[in-house]
Amino acid sequence: MYCAPYMYQYPYYVNVPMYTYRNSTDYWTDHNEGFGSYRSSYGHNRIMLKDYGANPFVININEATKQNNTYRTAIWTGNHLQVTLMSLNMGEDIGLEMHPNVDQFLRVEQGQGIVQMGKGRDNLNFQRRIFDDSAIMIPAGMWHNVKNTGNVPLKLYSIYAPPNHPFGTVHRTKADAMAAEESYGNENGNTVVFGRTPDDWLRYTEFLVKEGLEDVKRGINMTHILQEFILMGVLVGKGYSPEKAYETVEEWERTGESKILQKSKKNM
Repeated sequence: MYCAPYMYQYPYYVNVPMYTYRNSTDYWTDHNEGFGSYRSSYGHNRIMLKDYGANPFVININEATKQNNTYRTAIWTGNHLQVTLMSLNMGEDIGLEMHPNVDQFLRVEQGQGIVQMGKGRDNLNFQRRIFDDSAIMIPAGMWHNVKNTGNVPLKLYSIYAPPNHPFGTVHRTKADAMAAEESYGNENGNTVVFGRTPDDWLRYTEFLVKEGLEDVKRGINMTHILQEFILMGVLVGKGYSPEKAYETVEEWERTGESKILQKSKKNM
Protein backbone atom coordinates (compact mmCIF):
# COMPACT_ATOMS: atom_id res chain seq x y z
CA MET A 1 0.00 0.00 0.00
CA TYR A 2 4.53 3.17 -2.57
CA CYS A 3 6.78 6.07 -4.13
CA ALA A 4 10.51 5.61 -4.05
CA PRO A 5 11.20 9.09 -2.62
CA TYR A 6 9.53 8.02 0.61
CA MET A 7 11.84 5.07 1.03
CA TYR A 8 14.83 6.25 3.00
CA GLN A 9 17.08 5.07 5.76
CA TYR A 10 18.98 7.18 8.25
CA PRO A 11 21.56 6.40 10.93
CA TYR A 12 19.55 4.43 13.43
CA TYR A 13 21.44 1.80 15.38
CA VAL A 14 20.71 -1.18 17.54
CA ASN A 15 23.02 -3.60 19.27
CA VAL A 16 22.92 -7.26 18.27
CA PRO A 17 23.81 -9.85 20.93
CA MET A 18 26.41 -12.14 19.35
CA TYR A 19 27.41 -14.87 21.80
CA THR A 20 25.59 -14.70 25.10
CA TYR A 21 22.25 -13.55 26.41
CA ARG A 22 21.59 -11.23 29.31
CA ASN A 23 18.47 -9.73 30.75
CA SER A 24 17.17 -6.76 28.77
CA THR A 25 17.66 -4.53 31.82
CA ASP A 26 21.36 -4.51 30.89
CA TYR A 27 20.50 -2.18 28.00
CA TRP A 28 20.65 1.58 28.35
CA THR A 29 19.67 4.30 25.93
CA ASP A 30 22.40 6.52 24.51
CA HIS A 31 20.72 9.82 23.65
CA ASN A 32 23.86 11.19 22.02
CA GLU A 33 23.88 8.80 19.07
CA GLY A 34 20.84 9.96 17.15
CA PHE A 35 17.41 8.56 16.48
CA GLY A 36 16.61 5.55 18.66
CA SER A 37 20.18 4.31 19.10
CA TYR A 38 21.31 2.36 22.14
CA ARG A 39 24.27 0.47 23.49
CA SER A 40 24.35 -2.55 25.71
CA SER A 41 26.62 -4.43 28.01
CA TYR A 42 27.53 -6.53 24.98
CA GLY A 43 29.84 -3.69 23.96
CA HIS A 44 29.89 -1.43 20.93
CA ASN A 45 29.09 -3.88 18.17
CA ARG A 46 26.30 -1.75 16.68
CA ILE A 47 24.47 -2.09 13.39
CA MET A 48 22.28 0.36 11.51
CA LEU A 49 18.59 -0.44 11.74
CA LYS A 50 17.79 -1.20 8.11
CA ASP A 51 16.57 -4.07 5.96
CA TYR A 52 18.87 -7.10 6.31
CA GLY A 53 16.80 -9.54 4.26
CA ALA A 54 17.25 -12.00 2.81
CA ASN A 55 20.47 -12.77 4.70
CA PRO A 56 20.77 -14.81 7.90
CA PHE A 57 20.11 -12.38 10.74
CA VAL A 58 19.65 -12.30 14.51
CA ILE A 59 18.42 -9.33 16.54
CA ASN A 60 16.90 -8.68 19.95
CA ILE A 61 13.46 -7.93 18.53
CA ASN A 62 12.08 -6.68 21.86
CA GLU A 63 14.74 -4.02 22.25
CA ALA A 64 14.74 -3.07 18.55
CA THR A 65 10.95 -2.63 18.62
CA LYS A 66 11.04 -0.44 21.71
CA GLN A 67 13.85 1.71 20.34
CA ASN A 68 12.15 2.24 16.97
CA ASN A 69 10.63 5.72 16.65
CA THR A 70 9.42 5.49 13.06
CA TYR A 71 5.91 4.67 11.95
CA ARG A 72 7.32 1.75 9.97
CA THR A 73 10.81 0.37 9.32
CA ALA A 74 11.48 -2.90 7.50
CA ILE A 75 14.32 -4.83 9.13
CA TRP A 76 14.09 -8.07 7.15
CA THR A 77 12.49 -8.73 3.77
CA GLY A 78 12.78 -12.19 2.27
CA ASN A 79 11.03 -14.02 -0.53
CA HIS A 80 8.25 -15.39 1.65
CA LEU A 81 7.95 -13.10 4.69
CA GLN A 82 8.86 -9.66 5.96
CA VAL A 83 9.47 -8.17 9.43
CA THR A 84 8.77 -4.50 10.10
CA LEU A 85 8.94 -2.39 13.26
CA MET A 86 6.12 0.06 13.99
CA SER A 87 5.48 2.88 16.47
CA LEU A 88 2.05 4.51 16.81
CA ASN A 89 1.80 7.84 18.61
CA MET A 90 -0.85 8.43 21.28
CA GLY A 91 -4.28 8.33 19.63
CA GLU A 92 -2.82 7.22 16.29
CA ASP A 93 -4.02 4.18 14.37
CA ILE A 94 -2.75 2.14 11.45
CA GLY A 95 -5.91 2.88 9.48
CA LEU A 96 -8.49 0.47 8.14
CA GLU A 97 -6.87 -1.84 5.61
CA MET A 98 -7.03 -5.31 4.10
CA HIS A 99 -4.37 -7.49 2.50
CA PRO A 100 -6.05 -9.87 0.02
CA ASN A 101 -3.25 -12.46 -0.09
CA VAL A 102 -1.07 -11.64 2.91
CA ASP A 103 -1.33 -13.17 6.37
CA GLN A 104 -0.07 -10.86 9.13
CA PHE A 105 1.27 -11.36 12.65
CA LEU A 106 1.61 -8.45 15.11
CA ARG A 107 3.19 -8.47 18.56
CA VAL A 108 2.98 -5.59 21.03
CA GLU A 109 6.16 -4.82 22.99
CA GLN A 110 5.03 -1.57 24.67
CA GLY A 111 1.78 0.28 25.29
CA GLN A 112 -1.88 -0.59 24.93
CA GLY A 113 -4.61 -0.26 22.34
CA ILE A 114 -7.40 -2.03 20.51
CA VAL A 115 -7.45 -4.22 17.43
CA GLN A 116 -10.52 -4.57 15.20
CA MET A 117 -11.12 -7.12 12.46
CA GLY A 118 -13.96 -8.18 10.20
CA LYS A 119 -14.82 -9.57 6.78
CA GLY A 120 -16.18 -6.20 5.66
CA ARG A 121 -14.86 -2.71 6.21
CA ASP A 122 -18.24 -1.81 7.70
CA ASN A 123 -18.49 -5.01 9.72
CA LEU A 124 -15.60 -5.08 12.19
CA ASN A 125 -17.27 -7.52 14.55
CA PHE A 126 -14.02 -8.70 16.18
CA GLN A 127 -12.50 -6.32 18.74
CA ARG A 128 -9.95 -6.96 21.46
CA ARG A 129 -7.86 -4.85 23.83
CA ILE A 130 -4.12 -5.33 23.39
CA PHE A 131 -1.21 -4.83 25.81
CA ASP A 132 2.49 -5.66 26.19
CA ASP A 133 3.13 -9.18 24.85
CA SER A 134 -0.19 -9.37 22.97
CA ALA A 135 0.10 -11.37 19.74
CA ILE A 136 -2.35 -10.67 16.91
CA MET A 137 -3.03 -12.96 13.94
CA ILE A 138 -4.71 -11.36 10.91
CA PRO A 139 -5.84 -13.73 8.11
CA ALA A 140 -5.51 -12.65 4.50
CA GLY A 141 -8.61 -10.86 3.24
CA MET A 142 -9.60 -9.61 6.70
CA TRP A 143 -10.24 -5.89 7.20
CA HIS A 144 -8.40 -4.65 10.28
CA ASN A 145 -7.19 -1.66 12.26
CA VAL A 146 -4.99 -1.14 15.32
CA LYS A 147 -5.25 1.98 17.48
CA ASN A 148 -3.11 3.29 20.31
CA THR A 149 -5.40 4.05 23.26
CA GLY A 150 -2.63 4.50 25.85
CA ASN A 151 -0.54 7.45 27.00
CA VAL A 152 2.77 6.24 25.53
CA PRO A 153 3.72 5.22 21.97
CA LEU A 154 2.43 1.79 20.97
CA LYS A 155 5.49 -0.24 19.93
CA LEU A 156 4.96 -3.38 17.91
CA TYR A 157 6.50 -5.45 15.18
CA SER A 158 4.74 -7.01 12.22
CA ILE A 159 5.42 -10.15 10.21
CA TYR A 160 3.90 -10.31 6.71
CA ALA A 161 3.73 -13.53 4.69
CA PRO A 162 4.41 -12.93 1.87
CA PRO A 163 6.09 -9.46 2.10
CA ASN A 164 3.75 -6.48 1.85
CA HIS A 165 6.23 -3.61 1.46
CA PRO A 166 9.29 -3.10 -0.72
CA PHE A 167 12.75 -4.01 0.49
CA GLY A 168 14.25 -1.25 2.62
CA THR A 169 10.98 0.53 3.41
CA VAL A 170 11.21 3.28 6.02
CA HIS A 171 8.18 5.49 6.71
CA ARG A 172 9.13 7.99 9.37
CA THR A 173 5.50 9.06 9.90
CA LYS A 174 2.05 7.78 9.02
CA ALA A 175 1.75 10.68 6.57
CA ASP A 176 4.85 9.42 4.77
CA ALA A 177 3.31 5.94 4.54
CA MET A 178 0.02 7.26 3.17
CA ALA A 179 1.78 9.45 0.62
CA ALA A 180 3.80 6.46 -0.58
CA GLU A 181 0.83 4.12 -1.06
CA GLU A 182 0.17 4.76 -4.74
CA SER A 183 3.31 3.12 -6.12
CA TYR A 184 6.82 2.24 -5.08
CA GLY A 185 9.97 0.51 -6.27
CA ASN A 186 12.59 -1.57 -4.51
CA GLU A 187 16.33 -1.05 -4.77
CA ASN A 188 16.60 -3.58 -7.59
CA GLY A 189 14.34 -1.43 -9.75
CA ASN A 190 11.38 -3.81 -9.75
CA THR A 191 8.13 -1.93 -9.34
CA VAL A 192 5.94 -3.47 -6.64
CA VAL A 193 2.50 -2.34 -5.54
CA PHE A 194 0.90 -3.76 -2.40
CA GLY A 195 3.50 -6.52 -2.38
CA ARG A 196 3.08 -7.53 -6.06
CA THR A 197 5.04 -7.07 -9.25
CA PRO A 198 3.21 -5.84 -12.40
CA ASP A 199 2.97 -9.43 -13.69
CA ASP A 200 1.60 -10.57 -10.33
CA TRP A 201 -1.13 -7.95 -10.67
CA LEU A 202 -1.95 -9.05 -14.20
CA ARG A 203 -2.37 -12.62 -13.07
CA TYR A 204 -4.38 -11.51 -10.04
CA THR A 205 -6.79 -9.41 -12.15
CA GLU A 206 -7.17 -11.94 -14.98
CA PHE A 207 -10.77 -12.49 -13.90
CA LEU A 208 -11.60 -8.84 -14.73
CA VAL A 209 -9.91 -9.10 -18.13
CA LYS A 210 -12.05 -12.11 -19.02
CA GLU A 211 -15.24 -10.40 -17.87
CA GLY A 212 -14.34 -7.31 -19.89
CA LEU A 213 -13.86 -9.38 -23.03
CA GLU A 214 -17.23 -11.02 -22.44
CA ASP A 215 -18.84 -7.57 -22.29
CA VAL A 216 -17.23 -6.75 -25.62
CA LYS A 217 -18.75 -9.92 -27.13
CA ARG A 218 -22.14 -8.93 -25.75
CA GLY A 219 -21.93 -5.67 -27.66
CA ILE A 220 -21.80 -3.35 -24.65
CA ASN A 221 -20.37 0.04 -25.66
CA MET A 222 -16.71 0.70 -24.97
CA THR A 223 -17.30 3.80 -22.86
CA HIS A 224 -19.36 1.80 -20.39
CA ILE A 225 -16.84 -1.05 -20.31
CA LEU A 226 -13.94 1.31 -19.67
CA GLN A 227 -15.84 3.15 -16.94
CA GLU A 228 -16.74 -0.10 -15.20
CA PHE A 229 -13.37 -1.77 -15.33
CA ILE A 230 -11.33 1.29 -14.47
CA LEU A 231 -13.57 1.68 -11.43
CA MET A 232 -13.07 -1.99 -10.57
CA GLY A 233 -9.33 -1.49 -10.81
CA VAL A 234 -9.55 1.37 -8.33
CA LEU A 235 -11.42 -0.90 -5.89
CA VAL A 236 -8.83 -3.66 -6.30
CA GLY A 237 -6.17 -1.10 -5.46
CA LYS A 238 -8.13 -0.27 -2.31
CA GLY A 239 -8.03 -3.91 -1.20
CA TYR A 240 -11.09 -5.50 -2.83
CA SER A 241 -10.63 -8.88 -4.51
CA PRO A 242 -11.25 -8.76 -8.30
CA GLU A 243 -14.44 -10.74 -7.82
CA LYS A 244 -15.70 -8.45 -5.06
CA ALA A 245 -14.79 -5.36 -7.10
CA TYR A 246 -16.76 -6.71 -10.09
CA GLU A 247 -19.75 -7.56 -7.91
CA THR A 248 -19.68 -4.13 -6.23
CA VAL A 249 -19.54 -2.10 -9.45
CA GLU A 250 -22.27 -4.22 -11.05
CA GLU A 251 -24.44 -3.61 -8.00
CA TRP A 252 -23.83 0.15 -8.21
CA GLU A 253 -25.08 0.06 -11.78
CA ARG A 254 -28.01 -2.26 -11.07
CA THR A 255 -29.30 -0.32 -8.06
CA GLY A 256 -28.78 3.09 -9.60
CA GLU A 257 -26.20 4.13 -7.03
CA SER A 258 -24.14 5.10 -10.06
CA LYS A 259 -26.29 7.11 -12.45
CA ILE A 260 -23.36 7.57 -14.82
CA LEU A 261 -22.92 3.82 -15.30
CA GLN A 262 -26.63 3.34 -15.91
CA LYS A 263 -26.63 6.14 -18.48
CA SER A 264 -23.54 4.95 -20.35
CA LYS A 265 -24.89 1.41 -20.63
CA LYS A 266 -28.11 2.68 -22.21
CA ASN A 267 -26.13 4.55 -24.88
CA MET A 268 -25.57 1.43 -26.96
